[in-house]
Amino acid sequence: MTNRDTFDITVLAGGISHERDVSLRSGRRVADALASAGHTVRVIDPDAHLLDKLADHRPDLIWPALHGKTGEDGALLGLLDAAGHPTVAAGGESAALAWFKPIASTLVRRAGHDVPQSITLTRETFRDLGAARVLDVVRSALDGIVVVKPSEGGSAQGVSIVRDPSQLPRAMVDAYTYSDLVVIERYIEGTEVTVAVIDVGDGPEALPIVEIEPVSGTFTFDARYNAGETRFFTPARLSEETAKKTADAAVAIHGLLSLGHLSRIDFIVDRAGEPWFLEANVLPGLTETSLVPQAIAASGRSLADTYSQIARSALG
Repeated sequence: MTNRDTFDITVLAGGISHERDVSLRSGRRVADALASAGHTVRVIDPDAHLLDKLADHRPDLIWPALHGKTGEDGALLGLLDAAGHPTVAAGGESAALAWFKPIASTLVRRAGHDVPQSITLTRETFRDLGAARVLDVVRSALDGIVVVKPSEGGSAQGVSIVRDPSQLPRAMVDAYTYSDLVVIERYIEGTEVTVAVIDVGDGPEALPIVEIEPVSGTFTFDARYNAGETRFFTPARLSEETAKKTADAAVAIHGLLSLGHLSRIDFIVDRAGEPWFLEANVLPGLTETSLVPQAIAASGRSLADTYSQIARSALG
């Protein structure tokens, strides 16, 4: 690991995804924290000149704070790897695995973790085989409450909890707005929690678990980013045994998917205290209302020190 104390760091924020505004907020918060620790920081909004700018300036480290497909699907991260830029993020291949929810869920299930039963449908299959008939099969296979979500994406955009079967067609249309592939999964009744996993040089470790209790009952986009819409409990109100089981699962999944120096793993903990994997986030939100900063604060660390330690670890 490098012995230097400060670095020249470029934060990437913005982009052209549905989560552009959130990304800009994350990037500004990361940049402010790093600058307060003495690092030289600049924020770049990626465009057609990004690779030239990075080649000309050649920062010590790149910190992507990009959310949505253009930042998290692995393509940009793979290019940064190929260009030889040290980056705070999973590698391109790992990011692609985590971004594509059906593959990530399959890998996690095969590793022995609980994952909700699901069906994945392309837009073409849904349309060409007859939407009504396809949904009859879905309702038969996944009776009861289901969650409909885009196979790609974050911030709960396009996600619906369907309690009445008559609402399923509308939920599918909403999800297809964000992705050509949609996942319908069995709803798990329980407590929604998230685990931030960081690696500051000694291997991945779980931070205090954050419990999520939306005022509306659903952790929507607005509930995530508008203050007062959600109550958070850090550490989560779980038994010691359940908390350890959930944290251990998060660290194991982080390692399984090779998620680098920072990730957020989302779960539902059922009434029996079993954590069910929902998704892995390779570039989690870092805004003033986001969950990873809350977990860092609950661990007794400052954002500036933690982000500096992550940066130093990323530089080896």
